[in-house]
Formats: sequence, C-alpha cells, structure tokens
Amino acid sequence: MPRTDWTPHRRDDGELLGWIHPSGDDWVAVDVLGRTCSDPTDWLDAEASLDDRGIAWLADPWVLEDEVDGPLRVRILEVTPDEDAAPGRIVVKIDDFGDVNRPPTQQYVLPWPIPARLRPPRADDPDPRVL
Repeated sequence: MPRTDWTPHRRDDGELLGWIHPSGDDWVAVDVLGRTCSDPTDWLDAEASLDDRGIAWLADPWVLEDEVDGPLRVRILEVTPDEDAAPGRIVVKIDDFGDVNRPPTQQYVLPWPIPARLRPPRADDPDPRVL
C-alpha cells in the first residue's frame, strides 16, 4: 500500500482498482497509477469513482514522451505501487500492435506514481503505424 492511511479498494474478484484516503472530513480516490480520480467526497462516492473507472484502460495504448526518437506509442506491462518503503514502478514496452512474429520490443521502467511523460494518446499525435 503506497501510504499508511490509504485503504485499498478492489473489484468483486479481488483485483485492485485503487485506494481511498482521507482528505479532511472527506475521502479521495486514487487509481492504480497513483492519479487522483475524485474530488474530496463521501466514502461511497469515492468507491463509485474507482468502480466506474475500472482498470480496462490499462490495456489501452499510451504515449511515452521525451525519448530520443520522439514520442513513442507504448503499452503498460506492469504497475507496482510503492509498498513498505520500496519504490514502485511502471513498466511499458514499445507497442508491437499485437504482432507475435515481431522480435521483443524495448521496455522502459518508470517511477510510480505515473510520471507526466507517460500519457494517453491525443488526437494530434502522429500515427505510429506510419514510418
């Protein structure tokens, strides 16, 4: 658990969706990447924000900026939050578009929580399939 006052929130099948932590008299939801996903609210609304967000978005493409070759389209392989004073990490790989015949692509290990250089794709990003 990233912080001692954070309470894990899980789906019915036990999969971690994030955490809820106190904020004054209210509660704030934080997703598995360490992003705040609710304003200070009551406990049930914080739970609902994590339930509504889910974790399916982890399988979506992401963009890793500040690399030599420009922005890279990547996929998230691993998310390990901070735990017991051990720093967490996020592991991504260059998107291979599901090509099982392609050699393994380069991986990048990033700090947890999510750094600003890892972001969802934007409409103005170049098409990664065009060389």
